[in-house]
Amino acid sequence: MTTLVNDLPADWREGVFLGRLALPEGPTPVLVRDGRVIDISGWAPTSAQAGAREDLATATGRDLGDLDALGLSAAYQAPDRSPRLLSPLDLQCVKASGVTFAVSAVERVIEERARGDADKAQAIRAALADRVGADLSAVRPGSDQAFALKDALIADGLWSQYLEVAIGKDAEIFTKAPVLSSVGWGDWVGVRPDSVWNNPEPEVVVVVDPTGRVIGATLGNDVNLRDIEGRSALLLGKAKDNNASAALGPFIRLFDGGFTLDDVRDAKVALRVEGEDGFVLEGASSMRLISRDPLDLVGQTLNENHQYPDGFALYLGTMFAPIQDRDAPGQGFTHKTGDLVTVSSERLGTLRNRVTTSDKAPPWRFGLVDLMYNLAGRGLLEERPHERRLSIA
Repeated sequence: MTTLVNDLPADWREGVFLGRLALPEGPTPVLVRDGRVIDISGWAPTSAQAGAREDLATATGRDLGDLDALGLSAAYQAPDRSPRLLSPLDLQCVKASGVTFAVSAVERVIEERARGDADKAQAIRAALADRVGADLSAVRPGSDQAFALKDALIADGLWSQYLEVAIGKDAEIFTKAPVLSSVGWGDWVGVRPDSVWNNPEPEVVVVVDPTGRVIGATLGNDVNLRDIEGRSALLLGKAKDNNASAALGPFIRLFDGGFTLDDVRDAKVALRVEGEDGFVLEGASSMRLISRDPLDLVGQTLNENHQYPDGFALYLGTMFAPIQDRDAPGQGFTHKTGDLVTVSSERLGTLRNRVTTSDKAPPWRFGLVDLMYNLAGRGLLEERPHERRLSIA
């Protein structure tokens, strides 16, 4: 039985973490501090409300015991076991930034030119990787050098809409999933049953409060359907937003004296996929190779043109696009049902999920109305002196 404590960072008892548990009474925000799990629902009924408070690290509530003693296990092994770890997000909008690494930019161009056909991808990759990948890795987006490279690539017939967001001034920012739909550590992740070319995207995810303050970070798997997006970028929604396609966790590690945004900038993210067919895929990426700073991406998400009154989480992008052949030569990688996917980073722990198809993953049924009724029934929606009063005008 896979237990949560084995997937936490080595220094987890020294950090402060925000998460959510499925308890008999309903979804409950919890704080993990000094190794103890504290039910903070009476202090802040939702993860979003907790994340908006500057005194979150000192939140008080009902002590549920030592995290080690709760025996939290993976839902794909024991779906009815209680308590169960949920995604650390509830009302926060789930956003994602794309093509933020040179390698992923090249892979997006390959998808586009192959039109979702994995057979054609290898030849296109060989033609593009040396010429474009080397140039992109040294180019600062939006710079004069970037504009010069764009002109050269257009002249060579190599320009792509993906290169526009890779080296242009505007980052690709999109909505990955509706609120309450993300899945957490130990849960199933889903790929569409009609997809024949897809992959995990291991990423660091920053969590941001309504004012734009980055409060902490977690790990994410931005499950991607390469064949569907490759047919047309206008199919991005179908490629990215499916049942159980946004995984995050295990917890949001809050920034403090021992863990800061610089730790995110220096993070190394490892990926491992273990198939029931014996196939193993491993890879790693370094956040130092990202082409846009996390704060730049946050600023391009929340600004005078777009606000998030419940905060948001932002996938920062991945440089790891698996191309290792799984079956026939030249076919590259694609998921199979039963794959075990782990995304790991030293200061954030390990996000562990098992793959199924989106129609077979547990359906998303607990929505906003359900949450409001649940919180009201528990007496958790009473107005509190610290809470903001916002005008709807």
